[in-house]
Amino acid sequence: MSRLLVTGAGGMLGRDLVAVLSCRGDLSVTATTRAELDITDPDAVRAAVAGHDLVINTAAWTDVDAAEAHEEAATAANGDAVANLAAACAATGARMIHISTDYVFRGDATEPYREDALTCPVNAYGRSKLAGELAVTRLLPDTGYIVRTAWLYGEHGPNFVATMLRLAEEREWLDVVDDQRGQPTWSYRLAEQLVALTDAALACHAAPGAYHGTASGETTWYGLARAVFTLRGLDPDRIRPTTSDRYRRPAPRPAYSILAHDRWAAADLQPMADWRSALAEALAPAPHATANRRGQQRR
Repeated sequence: MSRLLVTGAGGMLGRDLVAVLSCRGDLSVTATTRAELDITDPDAVRAAVAGHDLVINTAAWTDVDAAEAHEEAATAANGDAVANLAAACAATGARMIHISTDYVFRGDATEPYREDALTCPVNAYGRSKLAGELAVTRLLPDTGYIVRTAWLYGEHGPNFVATMLRLAEEREWLDVVDDQRGQPTWSYRLAEQLVALTDAALACHAAPGAYHGTASGETTWYGLARAVFTLRGLDPDRIRPTTSDRYRRPAPRPAYSILAHDRWAAADLQPMADWRSALAEALAPAPHATANRRGQQRR
C-alpha cells in the first residue's frame, strides 16, 4: 500500500483532495493542516515526510494582493517551504506533486501557454510561486511534478463564484471585468486530476515536470459571472461588463491565463473537462451534486 502525505489539508483544494482520497482503500493518507505541520520548519518537514511514498503539497500563501507588501513572507511560504518539502523527498526517495499557478506567466500571450513556456511573473505572488517551482525542478528532477492551476473555486474558502452568489443577494447590479481571460476550475475536479496523476506517478507512467491543471475552454470573469447567475436561476443581465482599469488593486493581474494541456496525453491521462460542465455540477442542487460526486462526504 502506498503512503501519501497531503499538506495544506485544511484549504479549499486540500479538503477536496482528502475527500477524493478517502474513497481509495489502496492508499494510506496522512493529511496535515497548517496548524499541524509548518512547512517552513525543515525539521518538522523531514519528520513528516519520512515513511511516505509521495507528497502532494497544496499548502500556500494565496493572498495575491498582500504578497505585494509582504513578498519575503510570501516567498518563505511559496518558495523556501517548498524547497524544504522537496529536499525531504529527495532524501527519502519520495515523489512530490506541487501545486503552482498561472501567475508564473506574464499573461500577455495570444495562445495557450504550453507547459514549457517562458515564465515571467508580473507580481510578487507569481515570483513567490515560481521560486517553489524552481525548487522542485532543482531538487527533484526525476521525481517532482508541478501542477499549475488557475481561477480556482470550490465549496471551501473564498473564491469568485462564492463572491458572486453573495453579492447577488446584496446588490441589484454587478460590474465584472471582461478583459481578463481564464479557465474557471472546480477544486473538486482538480483534486480528482491530482489523484489520477498520483496513480500515474507511483506507477512510473508519468514523466516529471510541469502539467496544467485547469478546466478546458475559456471565458472572462464577466462570462463566468453570467454563467453562475444563469445556473442559479438569476437574471444574467444583472451582470454588466467593465474593464480592469476600473478596479485598481495592489498586484497586477495577468490579462491572459489560458493554459495548454498537452502533457497529460503522454501520461495516458485526459485533460480536465470543459469549465461549463464542471460549474453546472458544482452548483447543482445538493441531492444531484451528491450523486454526481459518487458519495463524497459533505465537506
